[in-house]
Amino acid sequence: MRKHPYSDLPGHCFWSRTHRAADLPDPEVTPGLDIGPEDRIATAGSCFAQHIAQRLQRSGYDYLVTEEAHPVIDPPVAKAFNYGTFSARFGNIYTARQLHQLALRAYGLFTPKEDAWEQADGTLVDPFRPAIQPGGFSCRAAFLKDRERHFAAVRRMIEDASVFVFTFGLTEGWMSTEDGAVFGLAPGVAGGKFDPARHVFANFTASETAADFAAFAAFARERNPGLRFVVTVSPVPLAATARKDAGVLVANTYSKAALRVAAEEVSRTVERCWYFPSYEIITSAASKGAHFARDLRSVESAGVDRVMRLFLQTCTRSGGPAPDVDAAARRAAKAASKAASGPSDEDAFTAEVGRTLDVICEETLIEEAAR
Repeated sequence: MRKHPYSDLPGHCFWSRTHRAADLPDPEVTPGLDIGPEDRIATAGSCFAQHIAQRLQRSGYDYLVTEEAHPVIDPPVAKAFNYGTFSARFGNIYTARQLHQLALRAYGLFTPKEDAWEQADGTLVDPFRPAIQPGGFSCRAAFLKDRERHFAAVRRMIEDASVFVFTFGLTEGWMSTEDGAVFGLAPGVAGGKFDPARHVFANFTASETAADFAAFAAFARERNPGLRFVVTVSPVPLAATARKDAGVLVANTYSKAALRVAAEEVSRTVERCWYFPSYEIITSAASKGAHFARDLRSVESAGVDRVMRLFLQTCTRSGGPAPDVDAAARRAAKAASKAASGPSDEDAFTAEVGRTLDVICEETLIEEAAR
């Protein structure tokens, strides 16, 4: 038998052998990331990253949330105001450029010229997280207080996390022609007014996406040298494209291909950065579309379960559904220690902002109920 480069490769390297292994074969994941109960896991990215965050919390891991709702706010209201959806209250971060710019803004190193969108009723919308505050912010003072609190939470996330999981979601975005700031959504969709002289469509390349994430990783590690990264690609197709030269199917194929290439590049070039194949688990032809809902876009819970089962098996020290130490007990001990040391300036600031948020929530709920 002749020897060649493929002679001694394991079965998972061959399509036919992998496909025969099971009806829904899992991709091979090379061990390397070793998440333990002491690790603080932060997440950001597209809507699929929300699933990862929820399952980590349910599995008992120490999911890092640095921007929590004020204690008097009821959980359903806090959820409506996007508390706990991600590690900080930044909403979906669809592009790596947004992620890098958020970090720069949080540390006062980038201040976009277009920092708030005023609505007809006088309320304000944050251009960089336009859906974060139902009904908008009641006034400039409330907007600035919330943003200050948000930036402080982003800084704590970067400095306190052990593992940062980012899900690449889109290559398409909208950018300011004045300073290159990338918005959360196109102006006019969820606030603001679209101005073709001020707002331009961007469709980032794989190399641009990889460079943006690498820049964020370097920036974060200047402040947290031990930080490890996990990158994934969202399997959720584009809801719409702004391209006029292609339909959404073609645009989606480009977007996911570019994101997958970028994720591969950063996993190879950024130190202590791993790629996890959630995209392949959901979209592989071997899965036969089993994990998509009827709209062929939404991912069913069984698909998320499968992704997280493989993630916990291959990326955690226990290899199982829960860590050795209960995360809730650790958080309670941390809170007790903090209470024993007495209130800090940060606590006073949080309480003050909490009072502002109480008013904002009540006004919004009253206004909504009166409609």
